Amino acid sequence: MVVLRAGMCPGLDEDLVKDLRAADIKTVEDLVSSDTEEVAHRCSVSYKALFAIRRVLLAQHTAFPVSGADLYEELLSSTAILSSGSPSLDKLLDSGFYTGEITELSGGPGSGKSQVCFGVAVHISFHLKQSVIFIDTTGGLTARRLLQMLQTETSNREEQMEALQRIHVFRLFDVFSLLDCLYSLRAGRLQQASVGGGGSVKAVIVDSVSAVISPLLGAKHNEGMSLMIQVAGVLKTMAKDFNVAAVVTNHVTRGDGGEVQPGLGASWSHIPKTRVLMEKLDRTSVVSCSSLRSATLIKSSRQPCHIRAELDLCWWSRSAERPSGKRKLDETDSC
Repeated sequence: MVVLRAGMCPGLDEDLVKDLRAADIKTVEDLVSSDTEEVAHRCSVSYKALFAIRRVLLAQHTAFPVSGADLYEELLSSTAILSSGSPSLDKLLDSGFYTGEITELSGGPGSGKSQVCFGVAVHISFHLKQSVIFIDTTGGLTARRLLQMLQTETSNREEQMEALQRIHVFRLFDVFSLLDCLYSLRAGRLQQASVGGGGSVKAVIVDSVSAVISPLLGAKHNEGMSLMIQVAGVLKTMAKDFNVAAVVTNHVTRGDGGEVQPGLGASWSHIPKTRVLMEKLDRTSVVSCSSLRSATLIKSSRQPCHIRAELDLCWWSRSAERPSGKRKLDETDSC
């Protein structure tokens, strides 16, 4: 509760504050919930003046309700859906990655989560002509890899270079460097990347968030949970305030029943709005295509959970024409 103080608003001076306290009105809540006419009489103050003070305090300290229609209009005006470049993944995600939200791709080594991140970055940069922030915490991304993927999209050297300039790569290998980078981006470097890259930043990709956080979680590291929440907080505010899609990758662990589940524990599970679990398909049933992966939707506010789709990592690697007339991307390094 906010205590009444002199100078909080015009007309609320020391003498009036003392009179209000004598009438057992000590907080803003006390004043706005009391009968204005009665308080004016007890404090020997003009009803009109007290009503004006009450009105100003209400405007300063009350959260006014917003209708569902207004929230919906705000959502329509601020939210964009970014295609991943893969029809199967887009269908699983209800059309693609949503700006203003965190989407998590989890999986073990070789599950294809990094490959999807590479493909998404190239697709947004080349086809959507928008900039991407790619934070690499594992050392798995190289300029050569991105160029290979772009070469399957276009043979025009100038177009390849323009697309590469729209992908801003940061290599960070500890959580403190990650936090410094995220805070710096939120403070202004995100706009600088938009201006310098030829398109506004529409996606921030962190591959992988668990690589720098999980070593700090456990009984020996008390600060690990706090650092994880800090990373989550700045990602969420950045996604919301700058209208970007935040995409993070996570490792997997085994639950009590032996089932595969995303890592970083229960506290982190509330952070992503959407979570996708990626796994290798059983090679005994799919002998001829090792690029196929299973993607299961395990958390979503728009789709039923446990929907499963098959992803072909070669979709981001083929030079054949897609039905839309666009080309497919490259597949080496599918981990």
